Amino acid sequence: MKLLSIALSALIAGVGLVSFNATAADAPVKTVAVIYKDKAGLAGKTVGAQGKVVKVNNGIMGRNFVHVQDGTGDAKASTNNLVVTSKQTAAVGDQVTISGVVVLNRDFGSGYSYPLLIEDATVTVKK
Repeated sequence: MKLLSIALSALIAGVGLVSFNATAADAPVKTVAVIYKDKAGLAGKTVGAQGKVVKVNNGIMGRNFVHVQDGTGDAKASTNNLVVTSKQTAAVGDQVTISGVVVLNRDFGSGYSYPLLIEDATVTVKK
């Protein structure tokens, strides 16, 4: 019985070491086109993506808006640009890895409405 208790304690301690917070390193990395294509199934889930920063708007409503493109998606259908909100930022031209939660139909008011947004993201600039 003591051996079983020790084994259970070790198992519980081991589970305690597992982190459930996704980061850019462990979120499933997808292309911009795939995120748009699978957006309904990804809503509320953490995803990762990689690409080039094409636009940055810092300090809006307490967050930074970073626009990332990876060469996939359709510019005419507006599915080639991933808008990411984060406390972190990057510069236009930076290659980045992002990880955040997929949010659909986010309306901030005043004309700021997004059919797809990656919120509360980590933004890691590739060196």
